[in-house]
Amino acid sequence: MKVRTSFISVLAVASLISLAACAPPEDDKDSGSGSSADAAEATSAADLGGLEGLVDAAEEEGELNVIALPPDWANYGAIIDAFEAKYDITVNSAQPDAASQDEINAANQLAGTDRAPDVFDLGQSVALANTDMFAPYQVETFDDIPAEFKDPDGTWVNDYGGFMSVGYDSAKVPDVTSLDDLLGSEFKGKVALNGDPTQAGAAFSGVVMASVANGGSADDIAPGVDYFAELKKAGSFLPVDPTAATIESGQTPVVIDWDYLNAAESAKLDSWKVFVPEDAPIAGYYFQAINADAPHPAAARLWQEFLYSDEGQNLWLAGGARPVRADAMVEAGTIDQELYDALPEVTGTPVVPTNEQTETMAAYLAENWAKAIS
Repeated sequence: MKVRTSFISVLAVASLISLAACAPPEDDKDSGSGSSADAAEATSAADLGGLEGLVDAAEEEGELNVIALPPDWANYGAIIDAFEAKYDITVNSAQPDAASQDEINAANQLAGTDRAPDVFDLGQSVALANTDMFAPYQVETFDDIPAEFKDPDGTWVNDYGGFMSVGYDSAKVPDVTSLDDLLGSEFKGKVALNGDPTQAGAAFSGVVMASVANGGSADDIAPGVDYFAELKKAGSFLPVDPTAATIESGQTPVVIDWDYLNAAESAKLDSWKVFVPEDAPIAGYYFQAINADAPHPAAARLWQEFLYSDEGQNLWLAGGARPVRADAMVEAGTIDQELYDALPEVTGTPVVPTNEQTETMAAYLAENWAKAIS
């Protein structure tokens, strides 16, 4: 089976977490006020009298705090610039290279202050472990998002996705045709994983990819952990978090990461190639959520509206990521067709862990990852 565009139509998440929306009592609402206080309880723009009321409340706040959004990750730099240009709101971007767990830690440490994150962009395992920190909200395009990719109350919503891949500098290492190649002597001290899989979504999916390629599955991540233990024993595993700088300097000539991130490096480094294993095409979405303790609740909700608008979705697409509303936008004719057609082809049957499988694998990693690579 060949997959060029979104994998929404061929994948189904088998278990969903349903959370009750905490809507405020009717007599506490002022649907036309658009105030920040009202926004903190709003579960849709309608609670503020519509999108115009939300914009007014967000611009009155004037700021938005985001975290762990590198400018070159899925085009987030351009997304932030576009949001600031569209609205009179300053985006404060903290810890751009942080992992998903760092976002949660920062929200806990800064709770009750005006520096706390307003919104989250999280890997699956971290998101599902912290749903009690999220505020339910349904964007205006909520119905376009397949049920499998959202909590029914909008407590979390998948945003953009891709396939796990191996990026490598072909000027420094031989062509990669399988994960077994990375165990060879030519790759000694050269293979980096994007983060700690107990904390970072990309790294987590990298271990899942290794598991599926070595006889495991989304129900059994143990072979993936064993693979990285072998990689370390062979001297190939490089315990460095890769960045654009480490790639371009040659410090991390092989990087296990999402295909849209590795593809972005190809545009900067002519010798950088991207390989997606045919026997382990691991697909996955990130999770978008609003911090229930957001210091700028209206701006947080307007940010969500922007991200799930046609403009926001096409901006992710421009970063090589597959936006969650892609199918609906194709049908409506609002997707950037040139960018959509340019998405890399991926062969094999996509594998996306369900929420339940993710939680089980996360528990296994928490117990076994550090021991395997120590």
